[in-house]
Amino acid sequence: MHSMNINKSMTKKVNVLILGATGFVGRNIAHLFSQNPNFSLTLTRFNSPEYRLGNAKWVRVDLRDPSQLENVINHTDILIQAAATTSGANDIVNTPEIHVTDNAVMNSLVLRAASNTKVKHVIFFSCTTMYQSNFNSKQSEEDFDENMEIFPQYFGVAVTKIYIEKLCEFYSKISDTKFTVIRHSNVYGPWDKYDLQKSHVMGATITKVLSNNEDIEIWGDGVELRDFLYIDDLVELVKICIEKQASKFLLINAGSDTGISIRDLVKLVIKLSEKQLQIKFNLDKPTLKFSFIADSSKALNLLGWKSTTPLEVGIAKSIDWWKKTYGDKIADIK
Repeated sequence: MHSMNINKSMTKKVNVLILGATGFVGRNIAHLFSQNPNFSLTLTRFNSPEYRLGNAKWVRVDLRDPSQLENVINHTDILIQAAATTSGANDIVNTPEIHVTDNAVMNSLVLRAASNTKVKHVIFFSCTTMYQSNFNSKQSEEDFDENMEIFPQYFGVAVTKIYIEKLCEFYSKISDTKFTVIRHSNVYGPWDKYDLQKSHVMGATITKVLSNNEDIEIWGDGVELRDFLYIDDLVELVKICIEKQASKFLLINAGSDTGISIRDLVKLVIKLSEKQLQIKFNLDKPTLKFSFIADSSKALNLLGWKSTTPLEVGIAKSIDWWKKTYGDKIADIK
C-alpha cells in the first residue's frame, strides 16, 4: 500500500471530504487544506452555519442517515472524520450517554459507506480516554490493556472510541481503504469550544481568566495532570499521515509528551493573560480525577512527527485568538 503523494507538482486533484468541518478540529484542518491547490475540498455540516473558505464546497448532511451518506462520500479520495458529539467535563460527569449513541451510529455508517465507495484513505480521531490514569509515566499505544478497568466517568466515550477503532481495523482488512486512527490528547487552539457549559479544560480556563477581573473558580483541587496538544500540531500530523503512511491500518498516539497539573495550567493562563486574579478551588463541582501523558514516540519513529508548539506559545496564540474573536462579547462565546 503506497502513501498518497500530495506534493504541489501533482496534476490530478485529490478529492478531500472533511466531515464535521464546522467543529474545532475539522475547521482547522479545512483552513490548512484549503491552501493546497491540489485538493478539491468538500466540507460537511449539520446544524452549524457554513463559513466562506476559498473554493470549498459545502454539503449539509445528517451522518446518522445512511440514505444521505454514500452520495456525499462517493468519489472521495481522502475522508477526514472530524464529526462527533462532544462536550466538556460537566456532561461527561452528569450525562455521559450523549457521547455514545450518536457517535457509534454515525461512525458505523460512515466507515461502511467509505469502504463501499472505495475511499482511498480514512482518518479517524479517537482520544486517550481508554487509558488508565497514571500520574508517574507516559503511556504508549501498547500500554492500553483491554482487561483493565476504564476510568468510570470515561467508560461510555472510551468503549465507543474503542469500538470505532476496531471498525477501522476491520474495514482495513476487508477493503482497499487505508485507515489512520489518531488517539490525541487534549487539543486546544482557535475555534475550540469556549462556552463554559460545553468546553474542555483549556477552553474553559481561558474563558474564565479572560472574562473575570477578581477571582477565578477551578473545579476540584487541580492536582491531576493533563497533556495538551496545540491544534496546528495535530493538523500537521494529519498531513504527514496522508503523505507517509504505508500500512493499511495505523493507530498512533498524538500528544506533547509532557504533562502539567490543572492548578499550574490555570496559573500559566493567568500569567500569559497579564491579569491579577486569585484562584478559588470549588471541591463541590464535578471534576475528573484522571492524570495522563501520551507517549507519542510511535508517531515519531514511523512518521517523523512530534509536537513542536510549546505550551506557553500555544496558550498565548489561543488567548490572542479569543480576544480578537470575542473581545467584550462574552455572550457570543461558543
